[in-house]
Amino acid sequence: MPQYRISEAAGLLGVSDDTVRRWVDDGRLSAGVDDAGRKVVDGADLARRAVEHATAVSGPGADGVGRSARNRFTGLVTRVVADGVMAQVDLQCGPYRVVSLISSEAARELGLVPGSLATAVVKATTVIIETPRERP
Repeated sequence: MPQYRISEAAGLLGVSDDTVRRWVDDGRLSAGVDDAGRKVVDGADLARRAVEHATAVSGPGADGVGRSARNRFTGLVTRVVADGVMAQVDLQCGPYRVVSLISSEAARELGLVPGSLATAVVKATTVIIETPRERP
């Protein structure tokens, strides 16, 4: 059964170490101790909490419209590079960088400038999953 240290769990959920500790203390996450005596969170329980946390954070759209795309990344626009027809928009969504190519016209109409808030919605037919060779 995979186990994650508090700091790893916090990084995976996009919350602080203190938040994970509170969730453990409140019983919202189960924790144990690893062979080195460090507090660790159960991987399956962490996955369950990640789904609950993502649902609570994203919830239904503010406009009340249901969407089939589940992959939504909200963050800050860090760069917009527009040429004649196309624009590259970079967002920093927590620890993740999301890059989108859209029309320059759409970038202007959306008011995308560095520092503005935006959500990247991804609907893909192919998703590649990677795992680390060894877990430290």
